[in-house]
Order: sequence, then C-alpha cells, then structure tokens
Amino acid sequence: MSAQAQLEEFGSLISSGGGRFGRDLRFLTRAVDPAVAREAAVLILFGVLDDHPAQFHSEAVPDDLDVLFVERASTLNDHPGEVAFPGGGVDATDDDAVAAALREANEETGLDPSGVRVLGTLPKVGLPVSNFLVTPVLGWWDKPTRVDVVDEAESASVFRVPVADLLNPANRCTTVLRRRGQEHRGPAFLVNGVVVWGFTALLLDEVFNQLGWTLPWDETREMVPPL
Repeated sequence: MSAQAQLEEFGSLISSGGGRFGRDLRFLTRAVDPAVAREAAVLILFGVLDDHPAQFHSEAVPDDLDVLFVERASTLNDHPGEVAFPGGGVDATDDDAVAAALREANEETGLDPSGVRVLGTLPKVGLPVSNFLVTPVLGWWDKPTRVDVVDEAESASVFRVPVADLLNPANRCTTVLRRRGQEHRGPAFLVNGVVVWGFTALLLDEVFNQLGWTLPWDETREMVPPL
C-alpha cells in the first residue's frame, strides 16, 4: 500500500471513531479545562515534494513524501519561535475546525486551500500551556501551490520536510525540559536546521507510530529544547 493510501485509510478510520490515535496523548487533554479552553485546529499536510527528495531512505515511505511546517515568529505571545503545523484558533466565522485549519494555513503560508484534500479529523488534543483544545486536520496536497511567509508578524519561515528525513533515527532525540521542579520529556526531530519539539513533535510522533512508519531510535539521546 502506498503512503498516500495509508494516510487516506488512516484518516478515514480515525474520523469514523476507530483506531488508537491520541490515547497516548490523553495526559495533555486532561490538563486542559474544557469549560474555559479555546478551540483551535492545525493542518497536518502531506504531499509530494517537488525538487528536494529525502537525504535518508526509508522503506516505509517514498523519498519525495513531505509534510508542511511553519516556524512561528519570535514576537508571538503563544509558542514564539517554535516549529509548528499551520493552524490557530477557531474563529466564530469558521464553519468548523477544518475551515479554521485551512484558513489559518492560507494566512500563514499562502497555500491555496482548494488544492488540499481533507482526509479526516483526528481526536482533539489538549495544549495545556496555552489552554487550547486542538483538532488535528489530516490533509493531502492534491495540487501543491507555492508557500512562503505571508505575515512576518506570524511566521519566521515556511518549509516542507521530507518525511523520510524525519524518520531518520539520526534526526531523532528526546527533549528534557525542567521547570518549577518538574521534568518534561518528549520526542523531537532535528531537521532543516531547526528542532521540532513540544506539542507538534508529540502529534507527529503519534501519527508516525499509528501508521507504522517509526524506525527504532535512541530515546536516551537527550537535548534541552530551544526556548
């Protein structure tokens, strides 16, 4: 089965209430108060990279499969400077989380939403540090369009990364963040000269695990996340 077909099947299964996605992330959702949490959505957009195939080869995915990221502006109040999926808060004018994810992706990267095929919505995941309940929207880029920073107040950079390079065990490590006497550990990906960590890395790690794409990697390799 091709990677695209796997993503389509995965999106359909999860949207219909099947599968195990998010069960390992329930600790995040439990830390959010649903009575006051804000609704948000992110677009996890896979597609075929045009001219920059992966440096690492994985049997699980083709070399040209990629995923879209934004590097958030350092001046933002929420998660400044972090690498994330395009997305943001659900506005009153949005029909639903899917509409919000596509709108935010357009505003942040300039992509044409009409070229994106939504494969499904994944269960909401809590983002405790900013009190969001986030709906991950899984998409396939049927008709890729040029993407770039639209508003420098929102994004520092926009880039696509080959999935095989994300799966490369050499590009994986565990971030260790110590705050107020507590230790927080999580998966991270070292790509494109940046670190994908925190909430985005947890989502990405969960998607890869559920699809069966994850390769064994050294979880004892640690780093302090960029703050």
